Amino acid sequence: MFDTVNLEDARRVIAAAEKKAAAIGQPMNIAVADAGGNLVAHVRMDGAWLGSIDISIKKAYTSRAFDIATKDLATHSQSGNQFFGIHASNNGKIMIFAGGIPLKRDGRVVGAIGVSGGSGEQDHAVAEAGAAAL
Repeated sequence: MFDTVNLEDARRVIAAAEKKAAAIGQPMNIAVADAGGNLVAHVRMDGAWLGSIDISIKKAYTSRAFDIATKDLATHSQSGNQFFGIHASNNGKIMIFAGGIPLKRDGRVVGAIGVSGGSGEQDHAVAEAGAAAL
């Protein structure tokens, strides 16, 4: 059976991420993608940047497409490293900064969360809180 996050899972992940974002005082855009990298749900918290809607969705896609935290992909995609230029692939859908994390169930990737609206550290922390709720 093909395992993937569903809407109920996405709502639980988003609720946990929203709670963390509120706790740190930073409104965020939070996206959850399924195992195929398709958007399941998205929330733009009051006051979150409009420009971060697209970024959060693309972070979720990127994290699922490569089954890696975007923070780690960013490290590997700097000039001189093995994935330099990867951000230009997939018709511009690849985001190489912190805030995307694969969602796992029983050790298997079943989707991803993408968060945008704060610093990279804030985005990653909020994504981690969401991922932990799965």
